Amino acid sequence: MAIADKLVLQRQRHLKWPALDRLELGLMVLCGLLCFGFSLSVTADIVTRTIGHPWLWLQEVTSTLFIYAIFIGAAAATRRNDHLYLTAISDAMHGTPRLIIEIVIRLVVLGVAFCLVWYGYLNYLRGFGSFRLPSGTPIASLYVIIPLSGILIGLFTIEQLANGIRNGFDHPEPPDEDLAIPPIGTSSPTGAQP
Repeated sequence: MAIADKLVLQRQRHLKWPALDRLELGLMVLCGLLCFGFSLSVTADIVTRTIGHPWLWLQEVTSTLFIYAIFIGAAAATRRNDHLYLTAISDAMHGTPRLIIEIVIRLVVLGVAFCLVWYGYLNYLRGFGSFRLPSGTPIASLYVIIPLSGILIGLFTIEQLANGIRNGFDHPEPPDEDLAIPPIGTSSPTGAQP
């Protein structure tokens, strides 16, 4: 099984366009790299402070990686129906009530995406007036990910709305394949003493 098959979620395929699978794969890889970079920068920050020679720029790197991971992760989770989605309400319904609830939920998520784009862009523009220390880079470098995340969340929500209205939201998922776990022998080999 290729790495792409493991990272692109196959659940609820009736709500997804195959053309966006590569984007989901890229977002998942980027999330992994951002989380790894965040962990690495925190570790380096701790080590450099412990040895008495702190690298002050590591705090900027850490906060940037953390913020980017949050917003890229929110977009990836929206595509995977793992975030910004109220499954308990809709999963209990069938037919027209479920269709209505699913549409309303996704319209709310679309409203959130619009707010991320609009207000994120305004914050991005205002961010050129403030600077991060010690590097002096504009704080807009942190805010640029907010409207981009909103665009992705909006795209994935529109994808789900279009496919859900056309194909229906209520599709039973195939059961997960249980991996056989071999039994562990608990008897001690002959002649061995505990």
